[in-house]
Amino acid sequence: MMIDNTVKDPERVKIQEKIIELEKAGIFDKDVEDDPETIPLEPEMINYLKDGFKDKMYNKFAYYQAVRFFDKSVADKKVIIKDVIGIENAMLDSGAIVTCNHFNPYDSFSVEKSKRDAGILKKRKLYKVIREGNYTNFPGFFGFIFKYCNTLPLSSVKETMKKFLKACEELLSRGDYILIYPEQSMWWNYRKPKPLKPGAFSIATKNNVPVLPVFITMEDSDIIGDDGYPVQEYTIHFSEPIYPDSNKTNKENEKIMMEKNYEIWKKIYEEFYKTPLVYLNEMGKNEEK
Repeated sequence: MMIDNTVKDPERVKIQEKIIELEKAGIFDKDVEDDPETIPLEPEMINYLKDGFKDKMYNKFAYYQAVRFFDKSVADKKVIIKDVIGIENAMLDSGAIVTCNHFNPYDSFSVEKSKRDAGILKKRKLYKVIREGNYTNFPGFFGFIFKYCNTLPLSSVKETMKKFLKACEELLSRGDYILIYPEQSMWWNYRKPKPLKPGAFSIATKNNVPVLPVFITMEDSDIIGDDGYPVQEYTIHFSEPIYPDSNKTNKENEKIMMEKNYEIWKKIYEEFYKTPLVYLNEMGKNEEK
């Protein structure tokens, strides 16, 4: 099926075509956007905990700017949060790893706004794990947000990753939340859950904290965005947390929790869209969704 590109942003059309080709090939962990070149994040380039005076000031300012920007996007109908289901599941007594499907730069803000509106983040924070290049080489306003607004960048440098894991341990012990995208790729407006990677679940089980699965479903609104596509209406599903089993090894927990998370997302997808979850590489024919 050819994508109608008569009134649509040609760059978005190309992105959709890339997604279709990757799904047909069974490759789900490859990004489709033209991200900035990745500059390696060295240990001395990052203070993950932002506990210095300058970092604290930048963090507060960046958070204020991010909240202001996103709330305006909601007010302007550039982002539409139609419903939030199961927010009570996010009211935990401990730190937690939050997992979410990744289909838009705004999806993490949508999760945060849901928690913020419910009063969950009054004394706790939601940190977001981001790609290395978004921290080291992303320009402009979003580059500032990526660098200072409660983010935890990954790194290709082993020593930096040691700092990353230590920071995760500290933040989880404080009772904070860490949002990780276990699909390991962002596919624009892609509605299906993609196969998951184990990293998020490894961090959860090693720190003995639950995983809080979040899955965002979408519907076309009657508003056409600047890209020529309908603005999506989000329903944010917070599922019951998945806890590590003290009688299992870390590796066993990692696998079990990852499989449970995927099954939860699959169930939400199939019930919401009223269709079985089947990928194009399994079907052998060209479908968009």
